[in-house]
This record gives sequence, structure tokens and C-alpha cells, in this order.
Amino acid sequence: MTKDFRGVFTVMITPTHPDGSVNLDALRRFTDWQIVQGIHGLIPLGSTGEFLSLDDADRTAVAKCVIDTAAGRVPVLVGTGAEDTREVVRRSLEAQTLGADGVMVIPPFYATPTEDELVAHYSAIAGAIDIPVMVYNNPATSNVDLLPETVARIARIAGCDYIKESTMDVTRIRDILLLAGDDMTVFGGIMGFESFVEGAMGWVAVASNVAPAAMVEIFDRTMAGDLAGAKAVYHAYLPVIRAVGGQAYVGGSKALLTHMGFDAGTPLPPRLPVTPEADARLKAMVAEFGLSFAG
Repeated sequence: MTKDFRGVFTVMITPTHPDGSVNLDALRRFTDWQIVQGIHGLIPLGSTGEFLSLDDADRTAVAKCVIDTAAGRVPVLVGTGAEDTREVVRRSLEAQTLGADGVMVIPPFYATPTEDELVAHYSAIAGAIDIPVMVYNNPATSNVDLLPETVARIARIAGCDYIKESTMDVTRIRDILLLAGDDMTVFGGIMGFESFVEGAMGWVAVASNVAPAAMVEIFDRTMAGDLAGAKAVYHAYLPVIRAVGGQAYVGGSKALLTHMGFDAGTPLPPRLPVTPEADARLKAMVAEFGLSFAG
């Protein structure tokens, strides 16, 4: 039975050993810790998971590890984006076979597809699997901007039931809901609290890698009607959210987790670790916010 996704879903880092290989033992511990902290869902192999820097075997191992460790306690959506539609279908079918609850798919990021090509792309993916597709709009990284009018067309495809809207323009959420109605459930990407206020039912968050309980509290308070309380928590944690924003989404997250006591490893090339100056600020932030990994 298809699950109804809502809440804060962590777009997970991929822990690595010093030689760059995937640290599956650490990934198991990280998955358990996230769930114990109250996260609503998990998304391995997104941008923060450095999916483009992993080979096929690594991607399969990461997806299987998270799905098996979660063991149905929370939904797991696997990032299956690729440039070739046929490859996305293959990865999505594999994710379904592994037991994923859904897939998250960024548009082809080099071909600059037309609107008709995007509709055909998502139609092919959704038609090949029996689990929901979360469309992923992130024009800063994909070279494609899924405007609300395009999203409304994609929303009419059976199975394309969710979107992660990752721009700074929260009016996109308003317009997607107006145009697509019940055909599309919106998750914020970059913007959390503001997205909830505009009607988003979830947040695919980077900051929940390091502060899952706090990000969940922002969502829970908003949904309970406590906007003032949600806003207070949001504003209090803005330094953490900003620390893993922009180009620091991988390096900043891994550095913070390392200072929290988790063996996250360092970013995979071409990404570089944060600078010594930034690392010192992140270390101080861990102490300031009482961030700790216990798991």
C-alpha cells in the first residue's frame, strides 16, 4: 500500500572511509540515529548524498543499507536521478525491488530538456514502477527550472505525486498547489518554515542531517498551529541551517557531524573539505547548540 509522505525527510549524507569508499557501518548507525531522533523519512542518494560521485555498486549498497536498516520504521525514498531516462527507469526499478517506498528524481541536468521532454521523462519513470515519484526541482544544480505550470502537467501523470521545490521563491509552492491541486503534494527544499506556511506538507532538509529533532519540531509546531513557537525554533537554528546551505551542503554537514562525534568522512572529489577557518566556526557551533551524535 502506498504511504502518504509528510513531515521532515533528511536528504542524507553518505559516510565515507578515508580512502573514499562508502562506510556502510557508519551509514547504518546514522540511519538508526535519525529514526531515534524522530525524523519522518529518509532520502539517500540525493545531492547531499553525493550520488554523482558514487558508482553503481556503491549506489545499490547505500540504498539497500538505508532501506534494510530503516526496516519500515520510516519511509525511504531513493534518489534515482540520471541524464538518461532509461537509466533512471533502471535505477528506480532497482530501488523498488530493494524495498524503497518511493524515488526522488531530479530532471536530466545536461540536456536542458523541453517541457514536452520533461513530461515524457517523468511519464516513463512513473509508468515503469509501482511506487511514488517525488519530482525534484533544483534549478541551481540541474540546469532545469520546473515552473509551476510545468509541474501541473507532470502532476497529471499517475504516480508523480510529490515534488521537492528547491528554490528560494516560496510563492512557487502557492502556485503549484493552486495549479495542481490534490494531484501534487509539495515538500520544501531550501525553505522549511516558509514552505509550511505556504501549504507544503513536508521538507526535504539538509540541516536535519545534524539537527533532526529541531527540524522536526519546526514542522510539528507549524502543523499544530503554533506558528510563533515554530518560528522561534526556526530562527534559533538559522545559523545551523545556513551553515549547511549553498556550496557547504556536503562539506559543512560532514564537518559538523564529525565534530558531533560521528565518522562522516570528507566530501568526495571534486568537492573539497571546508576550510580550516570554516571548520573552526562549525566546531564552535556544535558546542553552542549542544549538537551531539549518540548512536
